[in-house]
Parts: sequence; structure tokens; C-alpha cells
Amino acid sequence: MAAPVIAVLDVDGTLVDSNYHHALAWYRAFRSLGETFPVWRLHRLIGMGGDQLVAAIGGAELEERLGDRARERWTQEMEPLLGELCPLPGARDLLVAVRERGHRLVLASSGKADQVDHYLDLLDARDVAEAWTTSDDVEASKPHPDLLQTALRKLGEPQDAPAVVVGDSVFDVAAAEAAGMPAIVVRSGGFGDDELRDAGAIDLFDTPADLVAALDRTPLA
Repeated sequence: MAAPVIAVLDVDGTLVDSNYHHALAWYRAFRSLGETFPVWRLHRLIGMGGDQLVAAIGGAELEERLGDRARERWTQEMEPLLGELCPLPGARDLLVAVRERGHRLVLASSGKADQVDHYLDLLDARDVAEAWTTSDDVEASKPHPDLLQTALRKLGEPQDAPAVVVGDSVFDVAAAEAAGMPAIVVRSGGFGDDELRDAGAIDLFDTPADLVAALDRTPLA
């Protein structure tokens, strides 16, 4: 049996099918403030924290002028969409399979606390995950490694503890690389296989269910 490792699982877009809802919420938030960006461009930034997304889409001037207002509007636009979200196929099965193999499990999210609470309820995850994070726990979101390092601290583990990240975006992979962790990716983020592999992903799966079926070929065997 493989030695236990720490599974650090992203939530938004990896376990819960939320990426396109977030893109739409950002589109509506910017439109309400007089700025219009193509949805596809916004989608390409989903997975990056909201503290960085405004500058990434519109530069430092936009961040200075509208950053906080845009994030507030995004929260308002996202709220009514939460009821439409569903877990991705096999999401809870993945949590259970990881724990059944004797590994530790922490959910790493930079989402608002009320959103994370909603996701935990959707996944029925409170009795499976040992800990989870929210935006209240981190200063710099992905692609910075702070979120992943905070997740290890939530478990009382050192920063060099053996861990594997499961995510859905190039930002998850970049954060994992910066934290010295390998990254497994599900394709629900909408990124291409080549760019995910170029970013450093060690394996790719369509859904969490596909990852569960192949778990024994991964570091979470």
C-alpha cells in the first residue's frame, strides 16, 4: 500500500460545476459598471482569484478604478446562480475514495465563506473532508501558492509534507508547482490538454468519476 499523502482538492470548477456561472457573473458585474468584456476572455481567467482577475482583464487602471466595486457586484450576480450549481460526476465519490485509501483530505477554496458553505452542502462533504479554506484564510489567491500552503496548515502539516493537488485550471497547476506539489487536473475548467500539460499537470481526466476509476495509477493510489 502506498504511503499516505495529503489530497488538496480545489472545489469551484473541480468538484462543483461552476466555472461558466462565474464567467457569466463577472460579465454581468462589469456590464453593470459600464465595462464590457467578451465572456470567453473572462472564462479564460476563471480559477484565478478575484483579487487578481480585474487587473488581469483590464489592467492596473481598471483595478484601481473599479476593482472593489466589480468584486462586490460579482458577489451579487453570483448569489442567484448558486441554486443552479451541481456537483460534477463522481465528486463526492472522489472524496470518499481518497479517505478510504488512508490519505488526508483538505478542500482548498478561495471562495466566499457562504459560497463554500453551499458547496460543502452540495457535496455532503463535512463528514469526509478534514478541513477546508475560504477567502477569509488567504491573502493572495491562485496562481500564488498561499491557498495550498494554508490548506496544509489547516491540517497541522508542514509545508513540505507529501501532497497532491486536484484542480481544473492552469492556475491550479501553477499554484501547485509554486508550492512544490504535483497537480492532477479534471477538464471541467475548459482548458486545453496541451496548455494544462505545459503548465505541469501530471495527469488529466474528464470528470472526478474518471479520476476515481483510475485512482490507483496516481499518487493517491
